[in-house]
Amino acid sequence: MADPRGVVVGTTLMAHRDAGRKLVMPFVTGQLRGDWLDVLAAYVDAGADGVEIGIPFSDPVMDGTTIQAASEVALGRGATPLGILDDLAQIDWPIPLVVMTYYNLVHRVGVERFAAEMAGAGVRGIILPDVPIEELGLWWEAAAAHRIETIGLVGPVTPDDRLQRVCSAASGFIYGVNFMGVTGERSDVSADSAVLAGRIGAATDLPAVMGFGIATPDQAATIARTSDGVIVASAIMRRLLEGGSASDAGAFVQELRTAVDSLD
Repeated sequence: MADPRGVVVGTTLMAHRDAGRKLVMPFVTGQLRGDWLDVLAAYVDAGADGVEIGIPFSDPVMDGTTIQAASEVALGRGATPLGILDDLAQIDWPIPLVVMTYYNLVHRVGVERFAAEMAGAGVRGIILPDVPIEELGLWWEAAAAHRIETIGLVGPVTPDDRLQRVCSAASGFIYGVNFMGVTGERSDVSADSAVLAGRIGAATDLPAVMGFGIATPDQAATIARTSDGVIVASAIMRRLLEGGSASDAGAFVQELRTAVDSLD
């Protein structure tokens, strides 16, 4: 098949990391509102290294109240997986796009079609948090055929042998979960994050990008100091749910960018 559209996830993020840049990856819920692509464009302008796009699901087991609320709003507006991908296909985005969704939606569309639609839309990575790597056989085949990178997900209690298996099977980057539980802003970010980032770094050369709980630029800098970068979701979605504009979301991402760039 022809090369898929979009920016490759792993090699792009690794190049940024190897150049000494800490990675900033904001999140947006697909079709949250009519200007959601403007939000994504604001992230690009603010210096995001990649974007995580949530495809909303009615039973998001890993998501806290803010992301659940964003999913409910999007679903109420008629958001669908293929509709989100069709929207993304309108623009050639200059940074890597990664979708996060639940396997039920992929299965419903069909793994081959879902991977093909992703590739056609310029989305080159996916996070599937609710399925163990051992049960992704059909998805691995479809993803490989369409050059989609499947992100590994590990947490503080992931045993060393399993962490190694996840890191070996994954591509793109490794999503390190800062604490056990669901997504959401926290007043304090666990010291377990630094330990987990170190374990990921010892197991793979893929970037260790840490998420869950990051609420402020200062917290982002603290986490980025001992990892390759951060994913920030709930703190941005809260601003949008409260009526913030695309420019407001971009301004917050710029604050995150400034904070992590200020590290020694």
